[in-house]
Parts: sequence; structure tokens; C-alpha cells
Amino acid sequence: MTDPRYVKLARLLVEYSTALKPGDRVLLDLIEVPDEFGVELIRAVRAAGGIPIVEVRSTRISREVMRETNAEHAALVRDVELHRMKKMQAYIALRGAYNANEAADVPSDRLALFNKTLRPVLDQRVNKTRWVVLRWPTPSMAQAAGMSTEAFEDFYFQVCTLDYRKMARAMVPLAKRMREADRVRLKGPGTDLAFSIKGIGAKPCDGLRNIPDGEVFSCPVKDSVNGVIQFNTPTIYAGTRFENVRLELKRGRVVKTSGSNEKRLNEILDTDPGARSIGEFSLGFNPFILNPMCDILFDEKIAGSLHFTPGQAYEDCGNGNKSAVHWDMVLIQRPEWGGGEVWFDDTLIRKDGLFLPKDLQPLNPKNLK
Repeated sequence: MTDPRYVKLARLLVEYSTALKPGDRVLLDLIEVPDEFGVELIRAVRAAGGIPIVEVRSTRISREVMRETNAEHAALVRDVELHRMKKMQAYIALRGAYNANEAADVPSDRLALFNKTLRPVLDQRVNKTRWVVLRWPTPSMAQAAGMSTEAFEDFYFQVCTLDYRKMARAMVPLAKRMREADRVRLKGPGTDLAFSIKGIGAKPCDGLRNIPDGEVFSCPVKDSVNGVIQFNTPTIYAGTRFENVRLELKRGRVVKTSGSNEKRLNEILDTDPGARSIGEFSLGFNPFILNPMCDILFDEKIAGSLHFTPGQAYEDCGNGNKSAVHWDMVLIQRPEWGGGEVWFDDTLIRKDGLFLPKDLQPLNPKNLK
């Protein structure tokens, strides 16, 4: 019997997140996802009049593809995938990797080569299609979240199918304030960072690109970032786990780092010239996501969090920074995580994870659930 949660999620992705229209071609990129959900997603696409193109992959195979890659191979993969992506109006990706560290032993130079070469495929997808990406719940994700598999699956479907239309209405005032702001100040334990977002703009994220969702992002003026930021959540990037990452920035560039796996951290930040500049600043507020689980699609939406991102900037709300890296690092500012403040110009916007201005209070957890 079909799980009704599968039907609900498939319809959300097709009818709301990508808003498929009759005749739209959509690439369904399924990585270790149950066949039963793939079937429901195909049916939802066809019910909307769309044309599904299906790719089924696995992380172990992807690791081997990258492990011995070279310039000729990576360029061929790019050309094939870019040709296909240019024929799509939409893109839906579900990633159910059982081992988030699968690429940990891919040599850094091969990984950097592959990612840099295939960057045009990502740019085409991000900038030219209506896209949405999400994880699929697995026992390893449940373990990372400190939950049983069954409890995590219930949590997953609750988070992924919440009322995003209500959230979208609530985030309008925050996006307006970010568009009008000049100076931003972040304060907290080990953190005192200042930068400008003047003229950059703001983008609400309300279930149209990521599921789960719940953030509004902008981007620092490229050379305006000065100070230090101490992240208090673990992060996995390029298959490696990092903890207690601390970044010191001067005139917009990371000049000093500390934390676990510092050698690997700096290898990633040295991928290209843009990797040490900042490509995103965002405030997260999904009411159901409270604790990190080393899965950035969840962690960057944690209630009372912010993330700060070395690397590539998005074309909308960007500062022009280019890089093969886009590394969202998360700082939680709720009291049990040490607290903290977010200031826009001379206004205290959020303290200890809660929005203070009246027009922003609908984004606090009790009002979004």
C-alpha cells in the first residue's frame, strides 16, 4: 500500500516547490531513494502535465567516479550533464545517502578538479530552472539526530510538509528589513562580526528551492566583512566533518582559521581565489528544527540560527563572488547554545534566537507551528 506521506510530499514538490506546468520537462535526480517514492514522484509529475526524466544514482558509485577523475573525464561529464540540464525547465533532487562521509577519501585535488569543472552544470540548474533539493530520511540521519529511525521519519515528514504558504507570508517583513539595511553586526560568545549588505537585496526561502526550508538570505558587500565568527555546530563538507570552526576576516577575506581538521579546512578554502570570500549571510527559523544533525539542508534552517558562507554567491542577492566552494557554516544563537544578537544598523533584530520587532515576531517558533 502506498504511504500517504509519499503522496503528500510528491505533490508538494511538483505543485508548490517547482510549480510544474503542462509540457514542463523536469529532471528527477534520485540518489538512494526508495523506488516507491520515485514512482509517486513520476506520477505526480505526469498528473501535472509534466515530462519526467529520471536519473537514479548512488553515493558509492559517485565516489568512484570522482576518485580517479582527470581533466578530460570531468570535462566530458560536464558536457553531457550540461546538455541535459539545458533542456529542463525544472529539477527535483532527493538524496538518501547512507554515509555522509562517502567522499572523505577522495583526494582533495581530484575533488576540487571535479567540482570546479562541473560548476557550469550547477549554475545552469540554479539560475535557469525551477529547482528543489531535499534529503531522504535514512537510519544514519536518524542516528545523527539522536532519534530512532521511526521517530525521525515522522519528524522528517512533519518538517518537510509544513505550511510553507503561511511561512512565506511571515517572512515578508524580514526580507523588507534586509533589503533596506546597511550595517549588520553579529555578536555572541567568540563572535563579533560586522559587514554591510547595502544594495544587495534579500531572498525569502519558503519551500520553493530547499525542503525543509525557512530562511531569508542576503550577502555581504564583498570587501566589507571584518571581525571574527565562532561557529558552534559541526559541519560536513566534501565528506569531512569539522567542529569548532572559527574564522577571522579582514576586508572580506578569511585570513585566519581554527578548528578540527584545520589542514583540510584550509585546503578547501584554498580551492580557488573566491573560496576565502563570503557568498551568503542568512537567518534561519524553521520551528521544527532545533538541533544540528550534520545535514546542511536541515541545519541551515535551525530555529534561532544564522549561517555564514565562504565561497560562491548566488546571482540573486549576490556580491559577484565566484568559487567552486559554497560552504554554509551554522551558528545557533538560542540561549542553550550560548545566545547572541543580530543587529541591522541601530536596531536589535534578534536576541537569543527570538525576533524582537513586532513585525518579525510571526517568525518565532510558537507562531509558525
